[in-house]
Amino acid sequence: MTSDPAIEVRGLRMRYGPREVLDGIDLRIDRGEVVALLGPNGAGKTTTIEILEGFRSRTGGDVRVLGEDPAHAGDRWRARVGVVMQSWRDHGRWRVGRLLDEFATLYRPFTEAGRPGPYDSAEVLELVGLADRRTAPVRSLSGGQRRRLDVAIGLIGRPELLFLDEPTTGFDPVARHGFHELIHALSDFDDTTVLLTTHDLAEAEKVAGRILILDGGHIVADGSPAALAREIAGATEVSWREGGVRQVHSTNEPEAFVRDLLARPGVEVAELQITGQTLEETYLAMVAHREAGAAGEPAVAADEEAR
Repeated sequence: MTSDPAIEVRGLRMRYGPREVLDGIDLRIDRGEVVALLGPNGAGKTTTIEILEGFRSRTGGDVRVLGEDPAHAGDRWRARVGVVMQSWRDHGRWRVGRLLDEFATLYRPFTEAGRPGPYDSAEVLELVGLADRRTAPVRSLSGGQRRRLDVAIGLIGRPELLFLDEPTTGFDPVARHGFHELIHALSDFDDTTVLLTTHDLAEAEKVAGRILILDGGHIVADGSPAALAREIAGATEVSWREGGVRQVHSTNEPEAFVRDLLARPGVEVAELQITGQTLEETYLAMVAHREAGAAGEPAVAADEEAR
C-alpha cells in the first residue's frame, strides 16, 4: 500500500452566506486509521464529511482524498470509497441479496490490478450479521436490520476508505458489538481507513484510535481518547482501602501518586483501583471550558497513542 495519506486537508473553508462554518481546517488521516469526528450539532461535521466525499463544494482550501480532489474525481476514484449516510433511499421492493448483487456489479468495471474486487453479497451479509435475511424483501427488515443493510451497501465495493455517518443508529447491543469488531477487522486486516461521525462517545472510544473534535469551525482537539483525557481534563481517580477505610484521591499524575503510595512504610494498601477519565467526561469538560470563554484558545493537539 502507498504511504501517502488517505486524507490530507489544508486550509479548508466553507461559508454559507455570512456564516463561516469551517474556518481553515488542517487535517491528515493516514492509511488504515480509524478516526472519529465529534462535535456539537452545527459544528460542521456533516459539511466536512460531504466535502471529503465529493458531495459538496468548498469555499476554499486544498483537499486530497486517496490522492485526488474529491470535487473533481471520477467514477474510478469513487469506486475506492464507501459511504454510509444517515439514511438511504428505501429499496423496499428489492430482496436483500439481489440488491447487494446489483450494487456489486457497479464496482466490477473499476477493479484495479492487484486489488480485490467487490465482496460477494453473501460475504458482506455475513459481515454485517444479515446472512439469514438474504432472500428477505428489504421492506420486511426491522429498523436495525435496515441500518445494517446500509452498512453492507457501503462495504460491498471493498472500499479503501469508508465514511460512516452515525452508523449504529438502531443497532441492538449484540449488533453494535459485532459492528465494532468489523471495524477493527477492516482496519487491521484490510488496511481500510475509516472516518466516522457519532454522538455515541462510548462507541467512539471503543472503535477509534484517534478522536477529532470539531467546534466553532476549527478542530479543537486531536488525539487518542487517553491522550485527550490527559490534555483537556487531566484528572484520574485513584481509590484504595487503607486500615479498613476507603480512600479516594484525584491526580494528574497517577503513576507517581501510586508509586509514592505503595512506597509508604508500614502501610498496607488493598483494593487499589485507578479510574481514568472517559471520553464522555473529557468531551463535556472541553465543551464546558469553551463555553466559559476559551473558544479563542489554540486547538489542543495530543500525541496519538498506540491502539
